[in-house]
Amino acid sequence: MKIRLAFLITLVALVVVPGHAALIPSISVAPPSTAPTGITLNGIGTGATSSWSIVVLLTLLTFIPSILLCMTPLLRLLIVFHFLRQALGVQTTPSNQTLIGLALILTVFIMQPVGQKIFKESVQPLQENRIDATEALKRGTPPVRDFMLRYVREKDVALFVELAKEPRPASPTDLSMRVIVPAYITSELAAGFQIGAVLFLPFLVIDMVVASITTSIGMMQLPPVVVSTPLKLLIFVMVDGWHLLIGSLLRSF
Repeated sequence: MKIRLAFLITLVALVVVPGHAALIPSISVAPPSTAPTGITLNGIGTGATSSWSIVVLLTLLTFIPSILLCMTPLLRLLIVFHFLRQALGVQTTPSNQTLIGLALILTVFIMQPVGQKIFKESVQPLQENRIDATEALKRGTPPVRDFMLRYVREKDVALFVELAKEPRPASPTDLSMRVIVPAYITSELAAGFQIGAVLFLPFLVIDMVVASITTSIGMMQLPPVVVSTPLKLLIFVMVDGWHLLIGSLLRSF
């Protein structure tokens, strides 16, 4: 009732005393501003160039896991660590998270010089607005390509050059990333399995010796793995296996 009464009094005042209308604040709608609005990022232009630059950057972000797995030493390290765990006979120790974390730290350690070169030649000019995102991508590719070419096998490169039906390159630098990346993955798989096989042999010998001894003394009801697993762990700890393994892996790069 009070709200309705106040509304009626206001309406009567506006009709009877037109001069009082000046006491009521007026609401005006300002015309829309013609000034351009948007978000400006360092190294990214405006308009169509900005849109394509953002598309390139977002596409790179989605491919980061694949790039990390297929264009760095991470693949070889994970394969070797998996073989080590299988050879020791411990299925869940260390856990997958621990092995992946260790492999990532070692990958960062190995790829640090490459990352510094990419930052100097690609990221820093992009931050200073001297180049756009597409040019930064072109400048950041050669350091990674040179790193992969140092560890790729010649026969793997020849295989993918033949499958891609590309002309024979005059030098390794003439190879395209279409050939280098799958050849590098194949080479890393081969290297990881070779290291894993060599790592598996001494533990296999221990398993065979323990199985022969337990069988010869008539311990049929006791699985040989129950005896061999603690023995393998003891030998691995005594020779400081993690130090030797990680040192050998880092020296291979």
